[in-house]
Amino acid sequence: MTELDIVTFLVYIAGLLALGILYSSQIKNTKDMFAAGESSPWWLAGISGHMAMFTSGTFVVWGGIAFRQGLVGVSILMMIGISAWMAAFTIAARWKASGAVTPAEYIENRFGHAAVHFYSWVSTTFRMIDVGIALYAVSVILSALITVPEGHFLAGRNGETISVYWAIVICGFAMVLVSAAGGLWAVLMADVIQFVVLTVSVLIVIPLLLNEVGGIKSFIDNAPERFFIPYSREFPPLFLVGWIIIHFFKIGGQWAFVQRFLCVSSKQDAKKAALLFGLLFIVSPIFWMLPPMMYRIIDSNANSEKAFILACQSVLPPGMLGLIAASMFAATASTVNSQINVFAGAFSREIYGKIARFKSSEKSMLLFGRFVSLLLGLIVISIAVLIPSLGGAENVVLHLTGMLVTPIVLPSIWSLFSRKIGLSSVIATFGVSIGGMSLLKPFIESRSGFIDNPLLLEIWIIGIILPVSVLLWFEFTGSTKSISCSRVRAIKDSAEKVPSLSKAGRLRHFLISGYVFSTGLVILIIAVLNEQGRKVLLIAASALILAVVVINFRLLKDKFGD
Repeated sequence: MTELDIVTFLVYIAGLLALGILYSSQIKNTKDMFAAGESSPWWLAGISGHMAMFTSGTFVVWGGIAFRQGLVGVSILMMIGISAWMAAFTIAARWKASGAVTPAEYIENRFGHAAVHFYSWVSTTFRMIDVGIALYAVSVILSALITVPEGHFLAGRNGETISVYWAIVICGFAMVLVSAAGGLWAVLMADVIQFVVLTVSVLIVIPLLLNEVGGIKSFIDNAPERFFIPYSREFPPLFLVGWIIIHFFKIGGQWAFVQRFLCVSSKQDAKKAALLFGLLFIVSPIFWMLPPMMYRIIDSNANSEKAFILACQSVLPPGMLGLIAASMFAATASTVNSQINVFAGAFSREIYGKIARFKSSEKSMLLFGRFVSLLLGLIVISIAVLIPSLGGAENVVLHLTGMLVTPIVLPSIWSLFSRKIGLSSVIATFGVSIGGMSLLKPFIESRSGFIDNPLLLEIWIIGIILPVSVLLWFEFTGSTKSISCSRVRAIKDSAEKVPSLSKAGRLRHFLISGYVFSTGLVILIIAVLNEQGRKVLLIAASALILAVVVINFRLLKDKFGD
């Protein structure tokens, strides 16, 4: 990257840190810290949920598949949108109706304190490994882009670019400080800003790449055979169906996504947030995956995992590559911060806060929550640093996601509909699935010569059929006598509407407008300094600046009248 790229990237990181510091003054208690005071607008929660599903792996893993297999990469990601819509119509409102502030509080009310410990430790272990790999992935990409002087202490083995380990430490601490300081509000706000930066950056790259490959007709004519078929032998329709089911359970039960249903003010808003989440995942993969798909025409021998960033690097003028790198950093930051925030909430409110001898106050729980956020962040950074020595971590995570998401989250989802699911069913579901993975996975892989896609079979048998079968057995044989749901209270939708320009709303509005306007100015400056892609950059900058002006004018008009 050029000096202008590095400046753009560092300014963005500084902006995220400033956001966390600013929102730290708004945090008065743990409800503000971990549930945004239950006053987040539905659109903010929906965009944040969409971005929480993002990591650099979206571009590295699925971008690589799009580079090799074309539309398959798009269709896999679009399945997540269908999953979110399914969650919107079945689960989202039920989570809000539970009356819980955090997912861990619901687990406490529904299954008892022992279940909170079980879920907290199991889910934290599983997700921290996943998040550590996401941090490692974005650090690898950034380490390939950021050049340093020869012999610099930040230099990697090649002596020309920043060490991946230093990239992990710098990026990790920046992400963690945002979450520890500003809580869920900072995470939600950062997600919206990241969404704007990422979307604008990709929409700038697409026309520049189309021009590079000779237009749409040339792109289609020169694409490999079956490049525009939405499935393949490696990822057949049955895999796509399984992917929908797995992510329906993931969005409906994984704590980082459940938090988006709990932080809004009503059941209807929880449903609307999930619908927006789904809509964005139906539409946006088309744009995200086009750059690596088009780069296949430019360089068919390129490293598929780096296809997205190489596509950007091939057409963007100095400065814009820094913005793209910042958007990829931001996408991973969303996931890291979301997971840290939700598990810090579990440990502070439902474990630390329930230990009688501490006699914990809101202030002490808030301080403990920030301490846990920092501690979990250090764990994530440590895991990311160890990834190179583990080998094949991405493949391991793909298997763990396919086989362990359902047994971890499905009991809590099932309990929203049934009173027969208790702590014993939670432990049994997880235990049977772990046992099944230990016994069946080696057997299935040993028959790989007879099975085209062992992962597909593992996902369906171990990741879906086994946990569903265990819970069905409890449903048909269990009793409601031992299950106490008295502490799970229903809440009513609030008839009061939050004013669009309340004190909190004005701060959100000011920050989002400021960041979008600033992004427009940065793109405008880059357009002035470069002839390459100037027309596209000027259009993008003008659209952002004009959008901010028009929206602010309409809001002021609504507030003060004609």
